[in-house]
Amino acid sequence: MSTAKPGRRVRGFQFSAWNLLLIIPLLILVTPLFNFDEPRLIGMPFFYWFQLVFVFAGVLCTGIVYWATRKKPTSETRDELGVDDLDEGETR
Repeated sequence: MSTAKPGRRVRGFQFSAWNLLLIIPLLILVTPLFNFDEPRLIGMPFFYWFQLVFVFAGVLCTGIVYWATRKKPTSETRDELGVDDLDEGETR
């Protein structure tokens, strides 16, 4: 667990178990999982309605991960350069 102060920017990758939910939307790329005609839902083949369900599941998973990790503490290191240090006209 990090002891960083709130309001700091994220530096680099920080693992969170919530990020594992983002694997679920990637399963739509594995076409053999849903490449079938049956069962039909309201006359629509499985291939199409399963993709539609996965779109909603992907949006839901992404939203859950966003809301669960948006207030996560960030890096403990201070920025080396600030906005005031980046004067375009100054030469060193």
